[in-house]
Amino acid sequence: MSTTPKSLYRDEGIVLRTQKLGEADRIVTVLTRRTGKVRAVAKGVRRTKSKFGARLEPFSHVDLQLYTGRTLDIVSQAESIRSYGPAIVGDYPAYTAGTAVLETADRLTAEEKEPSLRMFLLVVGALRTLSEHTRPAGLVLDAFLLRAMSVAGWEPALGDCARCGVEGPHRHFSVPAGGSVCRECRPTGSAMPNPVTIEHLEALLSGDWETAEASERAQCREGSGLVAALLQWHLERGLRSLPLVDRSDVAPRREVDLLREA
Repeated sequence: MSTTPKSLYRDEGIVLRTQKLGEADRIVTVLTRRTGKVRAVAKGVRRTKSKFGARLEPFSHVDLQLYTGRTLDIVSQAESIRSYGPAIVGDYPAYTAGTAVLETADRLTAEEKEPSLRMFLLVVGALRTLSEHTRPAGLVLDAFLLRAMSVAGWEPALGDCARCGVEGPHRHFSVPAGGSVCRECRPTGSAMPNPVTIEHLEALLSGDWETAEASERAQCREGSGLVAALLQWHLERGLRSLPLVDRSDVAPRREVDLLREA
């Protein structure tokens, strides 16, 4: 009886999540550089003698060799490139922000094996920054979420009107409309965030960290709420990890309040 030959391939990726399979195996979800999101079985990794079990944990940047299976691919080799986990898990704000980064990347790459190099690079950059503790974790998360929405085709309008495109800045902000809206286009109940908050979000989106980190707490809190509300609107349901994010210095408005205003 003939069998279909298995195709071997190699790629690097970030482990987004894992789940148990049977008594000794694990399913790992990896966002790879070239292949996109891959779900694969790592056999025997839950045994104490496993050679690469510890390398296939969330927050790990790994070099993988896999071969295609009927339903799930199989991990045959795993080499560590860099493990961001120890530095992130040891800091609660970084850990909660990092968990939201991984869940967002997983949700925004719904189709498996659809290459998304920009998303991969965004995740690597966010985890590296969180592990180095060089910037506030909450701001790193908000910057990642804004840029991830942009990669997914949902970049919020922060200058020109989201509906008619008339040049801004504008005082009104509508989550369903996709961002800033002019007076003529604003839906009933649109929010009116502080103009400085919009400037703060523009700084996060463009990578202007000097401006972003100089923002007042009130603008950081309001900006976090807008970002969370936008993401929830596009995903049609919230992230499980987002309400758990520790924002001890920038506690955001609840996104549900902003959705009600919209």
